[in-house]
Amino acid sequence: MKRIALAERPDWREKAEAVGFGFHEMYGEPYWVDDAAYLFTLAEIEEAIEDPAEALHALCLDIVADVVRDPAMMTRLAIPDEMQDLVRRSWEAGDKPLYGRFDFAYDGTGPAKLLEYNADTPTSIFESAFFQYNWLIDNIEAGALPEDADQFNSIQEALIEAFAAFPKDAIFHFAAYTESDEDRGTAAYLMDCAVQAGHRTELLDIRQIGVDATSRFTDLSDRTIDLCFKLYPWEDMLREPFAEHLPRASTQWVEPPWKAILSNKGILPLIWERAPGHPNLLPAYFADDPRACEMENAVKKPLHSREGENVTVIENGVETETTEGDYGTEGFVVQELTRLFETDGRHAVLGAWIVGETACGLGLREDSSRITRNLSRFVPHAIVG
Repeated sequence: MKRIALAERPDWREKAEAVGFGFHEMYGEPYWVDDAAYLFTLAEIEEAIEDPAEALHALCLDIVADVVRDPAMMTRLAIPDEMQDLVRRSWEAGDKPLYGRFDFAYDGTGPAKLLEYNADTPTSIFESAFFQYNWLIDNIEAGALPEDADQFNSIQEALIEAFAAFPKDAIFHFAAYTESDEDRGTAAYLMDCAVQAGHRTELLDIRQIGVDATSRFTDLSDRTIDLCFKLYPWEDMLREPFAEHLPRASTQWVEPPWKAILSNKGILPLIWERAPGHPNLLPAYFADDPRACEMENAVKKPLHSREGENVTVIENGVETETTEGDYGTEGFVVQELTRLFETDGRHAVLGAWIVGETACGLGLREDSSRITRNLSRFVPHAIVG
């Protein structure tokens, strides 16, 4: 694994705009990096990223099967008591998931270490699946990368196959905060994959979802929403005023309610308890566990947190880095601090994509901070050798 500099494609911004990647800059800052790349060998991808991601995903599913039968543990994970049956029934019904992203620390010298599992509303899927592949082809054709360069990236094919498994007898709604360029772009890309799988689709703002007299969710045309991808986290959905209708509604949600367990950082101590010493795991405990207080080099994270908010890095017992935010009332976990790949003050986190139950791609984000945030930059990758 190494980071290299490359010549920026002179027309990459125009290409981005042409395919709907309008959020290549966000909040006035660059997001997509076109003049650099991370290089891996095929062995690194297969052995350090792909295989561990699939093994950890299987382990996570085993934990879900246990948690849904344990009301006390669901309460521990801050799942509201009145919504626990919804989560349990979703798992027992075999509700299909779509995708998720494992975030790994990996520096090329040892096993990748799981930082967290973004199992409910992971973004960066468009840039991982589509735009970085275009980058690869352009750089091979320009001679900047060898002709046999490859990429760990069958995400789009896997998404189309996964969408094909959902019923096609109803409109597949896609709900997101459409005022957000990133959320709208993510939903639009996934809609395109669903169309390729044979679905009729419709995009709507999540705030426009209505409820009829029989607790059925409806769109702006008063059509029943039978199947809906929602780019909105379950921890918020379960607490919204409309949540009272969720247990009675017939809507099939993607991601399904049982993903509320996996998208929760409380999964980190549970998976460590299940497989202590696993080469791809870091010791992790709930913050009120005495063992958490004994960790002098650690990262403290809320059970629910987005874009690196309310995260604290602790070194030698001293807080050395922290972020603000609106999370934390639901509780914290403490995870052992580990080294990220770092070059010239840039810290990289590897995102390994799971679609269905298959590891099928990689996306990298880097930041000057060790806490990956909303302004972290996306850097493409290639397999060479």
